[in-house]
Amino acid sequence: MMDSVSFKIRGMDCAEEVAALKSEVGPIAGGEENLSFDILNGKMTVSAPSGAVDAEAIAQAVSRAGMEAVPWDARGGRPADTFWKRRGRFVMTCASGAALAAGFVTHWLAHGSLLEALAAGDGAEKHAFPLPSMLFYIASIVTGGWFILPKAWRAARSLRLDMNFLMTVAVAGAAAIGEWLEAATVTFLFSVSLALESWSVGRARRAVEALMDLSPLTALLMKDDGTTESVAPEKVGVGSLILVKPGEKIPLDGEVVSGVSHVNQAPITGESVPVEKKPGDQVFAGTINGDGALQVKNTKPAQDTTLAHIIRLVKEAMSRRSPSEQWVERFARVYTPSVMALALGFITIPPLLFGGVWEEWFYRSLVLLVIACPCALVISTPVSVVAALTSSARGGVLVKGGIYIEAPARLRAVALDKTGTLSQGRPSVEKVVPLSGHDEKELIERAASIEAHSDHPLARAIVEYARERAVPIKPASDHQAIRGKGAEGRFDGKLYWLGSHRFLEERGMETGEVHEKLEAMTRRGRTVVVVGNDTHVCGFIAISDTVRPEAGRAIRDMKEAGVDHIVMLTGDNEGTARAVAENLGIDEVKAELLPADKIKAVEDLVARYGSVAMVGDGVNDAPAMARATLGIAMGAAGSDAAIETADIVLMADDLSRLPWLIRHSRRTLAVIRENIGFSLFVKAVFVALTFLGQASLWAAIAADMGASLIVISNGLRLLNRR
Repeated sequence: MMDSVSFKIRGMDCAEEVAALKSEVGPIAGGEENLSFDILNGKMTVSAPSGAVDAEAIAQAVSRAGMEAVPWDARGGRPADTFWKRRGRFVMTCASGAALAAGFVTHWLAHGSLLEALAAGDGAEKHAFPLPSMLFYIASIVTGGWFILPKAWRAARSLRLDMNFLMTVAVAGAAAIGEWLEAATVTFLFSVSLALESWSVGRARRAVEALMDLSPLTALLMKDDGTTESVAPEKVGVGSLILVKPGEKIPLDGEVVSGVSHVNQAPITGESVPVEKKPGDQVFAGTINGDGALQVKNTKPAQDTTLAHIIRLVKEAMSRRSPSEQWVERFARVYTPSVMALALGFITIPPLLFGGVWEEWFYRSLVLLVIACPCALVISTPVSVVAALTSSARGGVLVKGGIYIEAPARLRAVALDKTGTLSQGRPSVEKVVPLSGHDEKELIERAASIEAHSDHPLARAIVEYARERAVPIKPASDHQAIRGKGAEGRFDGKLYWLGSHRFLEERGMETGEVHEKLEAMTRRGRTVVVVGNDTHVCGFIAISDTVRPEAGRAIRDMKEAGVDHIVMLTGDNEGTARAVAENLGIDEVKAELLPADKIKAVEDLVARYGSVAMVGDGVNDAPAMARATLGIAMGAAGSDAAIETADIVLMADDLSRLPWLIRHSRRTLAVIRENIGFSLFVKAVFVALTFLGQASLWAAIAADMGASLIVISNGLRLLNRR
């Protein structure tokens, strides 16, 4: 059995810190595979065999990595930080900038010339810094490097050549050759760059935390005597009644018992228009009631609401890194030591082999270390992914990790279930055809008695039809569901069955007349439920399901977005499936499928097209979704099994989100590639300029900081879901 212990890691803002933690904590935890990180929330989780997690040893290992570990508070989430923990980096960066400015002004006044202050003198006077100016520059280096130097020292001790180490070597080298202005400038600008990085992560973190603010703090619990009591949602039992006044947030998931109102579901589903709610309708925690009071029966504990699941899944998503993030980490692992080797070559090869000036090439190697710092490269991808995940959640599309945000961009085929996915999933009885001497009331009575045990959409349609016509429903005895085919049970001691055309054929009771009638009804796009007993067919119940109004447009948009092939996979009969597919413009239909058949169909698609998504809503869709490259579930009406299995959930059951998701994924990939390409381009240009002697330390760090700021801003554009 595995234990999991979580820690708040103070000072963990990017992949560099994660690499340091893996190096120090990994051996204690039994390997890096037992560690998981959530940079967004500053959280590290250690999984190890029961009793093997030594919190004290882990805290010491984190300290050796230059950070601080605090036990994670399961009730309150991240423990509260002191002002210094929250604002210390900002304060020291400002102090570094102020000291740098003071040193420069002092130097300028002492020389009486701005150009001479920038050049630090000429000839014999070169580097003749006034003592006050030098002291200010040293103060700028110390304050700017306050959070950098300890990490650099620990990196050197553990032979990890990270960006902190690179910067420290560059600053120390500049100071050693008397370039105090450039040493201070490099330190300050690098400190600003780290502050920007921390701010960008903080902004994305606050965007996710906005989801938590949706949770109401109290609920109005209705008592038996008609009074109400304000209590915490956690104290409201399942089945209890709560009152939601106009304009208030709904505190828990539930079913409307009385009242009519329009509810703004945008925080959960992304729907822009409020949805009318009346008795029998479902409501979600965190949504906002309109102008009517509602009495709601609580159906889920506070920790199990749809909103709670969204918050939990979004948090978990941040630790599931995308392929691009994994590539950047692998690249940086090779890149940094390579840069150190190249810098060493700059110092030694030109002076030794070509008579270069040692001091000049030493300075160029320092510039190389600065410009080669992978800040912009390392931060660009996670910021982009977090922004894309947050934007998706705001738009009612829950993506369960960075690993899945890139997958829709590569889709070549999409398989869709019919009932509940392409259709509304709320079928209704359209026609009843009694046979063999039965009348409509008898047929519906027997069918409803068998289907009273089932939660299948077709079963609910039959039961609802019986209730509307006041047909008595007496649940059948010895009920047995026959998966993917139908059901049977005893009514007044006699065995009756119902199911699909295929089930009728398997029972060997089909006649030519019955077959002809069934085919005629299915060609009209109806689903036909056959009812029979051991001796004959009692009749047919024709059921139709309304296709979602946005389905046709969604199919066309997916094709325009680059999906090559769209398939319908359904357990429904061939005639109904083909009628729906032709109406929507679907390329291929596979009908009358059992759950195992859907898995085989998805496997065939994967073999043909490589990258395939399966979109479904039911328990029988979950295995096929798990087998597909990407599983997408309908969230509002979907089963828990489908939602848990899926990689992506459409919270509003809105198929128009599918082409939006594909385009959003491609936009995310484009932004990531832009950021990586731009970061590497800037570095390549400055490496060339450095080799030619046309780059300085302060210009290199300014370029690196500018690149960081540009890629961060570019990544945060993805927060705009439009």
